[in-house]
Amino acid sequence: MSDVTAQPSAPVHAGTRNRVSARLAAIAESATLAVDAKAKALKAQGRPVIGFGAGEPDFPTPDYIVAAAVAAAQDPANHRYSPAAGLPALREAVAAKTLRDSGYEVSPSSVLVTNGGKQAVYQAFAAIVDPGDEVLLPAPYWTTYPEAVRLAGGVPVEVFAGADAGYLVTVEQLEAARTPATKVLLFCSPSNPTGAVYSPEQTAAIGAWALEHGIWVITDEIYEHLVYDDAVFTPIVRAVPELADTSIVLNGVAKTYAMTGWRVGWMIGPTDVVKAATNLQSHLTSNVANVSQRAAIAALTGDLSAVEHMRAAFDRRRRTIVAKLSAIDGVVCPTPKGAFYAYPSVEGVLGRTIRGVTPTTSAELASLILDEVEVAVVPGEAFGPSGYLRFSYALGDDDLAEGVDRVAALLAEAG
Repeated sequence: MSDVTAQPSAPVHAGTRNRVSARLAAIAESATLAVDAKAKALKAQGRPVIGFGAGEPDFPTPDYIVAAAVAAAQDPANHRYSPAAGLPALREAVAAKTLRDSGYEVSPSSVLVTNGGKQAVYQAFAAIVDPGDEVLLPAPYWTTYPEAVRLAGGVPVEVFAGADAGYLVTVEQLEAARTPATKVLLFCSPSNPTGAVYSPEQTAAIGAWALEHGIWVITDEIYEHLVYDDAVFTPIVRAVPELADTSIVLNGVAKTYAMTGWRVGWMIGPTDVVKAATNLQSHLTSNVANVSQRAAIAALTGDLSAVEHMRAAFDRRRRTIVAKLSAIDGVVCPTPKGAFYAYPSVEGVLGRTIRGVTPTTSAELASLILDEVEVAVVPGEAFGPSGYLRFSYALGDDDLAEGVDRVAALLAEAG
């Protein structure tokens, strides 16, 4: 036996370790919420800021939905815990709504009700992505997707289509990005942030490609009712029914019914995946607030007349904002066919001097616009490559016109 006495190891002090886990420290802040928060903070200071940042309808939630929530709040049955997967009546309503709007049948047991669409996004990736799995993200993409992929241990792989392609990726681009590690394709049509809508033929071709190569599809359909002109919403599972066993559908009431603050979304998928995601949610949040679920039942089982009223208003604003943006020298704005976003390329403005500043990125240009004319927009860096700005036209007609006019007057000074 050695005569050497073991020395106690030096104590580990909390200050020598990372205070925040590497996993969470690596997450980028939601750029869209950050822009919206800054705009609201400046407004609170009395500044005449016009915000194009948030993807949030400016309409109130329809009265009949609010009335259902008031009645639910007065019912003691809603004051208690309920099933983590969602109220049975809401899961049934989601299944019925899917048949009505998407044209195919799902079982209520394949539905998981979540705290808004973002929780559905997070849990979908968490349910099927393992460390090292690659996820194809057509870009521009919603800012939350890559963060949710990374939280699951996956690797986001951008597949970019610019303004010249109408922001629509092709099967050929997806195939070029596919590797043995590719497990999932994120599909979003109508798109946030671009408003692009894939045609039925494009959707079917992409779905058939995913099926051929055994690639899962996570399809975000939250803007399904907001399509314009000749565009049609095409559920990828209806286009390629064989995908049902390897697809997860994400949706919610936020955009369709002006219910962003009620926090009700859902995911639909194979029963084993939904069961796994339900187990996660049982530990993460448990059930969605019952009053919100009751409101969602009223929304989904009612008619779509209020939805059509909002869609008509968005369509009017869409035409206005595209015309105004397209008239600005150096700006190219494809006409969005869905959602409530315009996504102009501002590459023709970058590198030109405006009021003594020469922005070289869309982030720098967005900052200049906010500082000089008090209009808040989200730069393209939040959604993929630089060179673009996202304008949400989910705001009042007068503010929309005034805001774009301010931007146009500023950019007209570019030298």
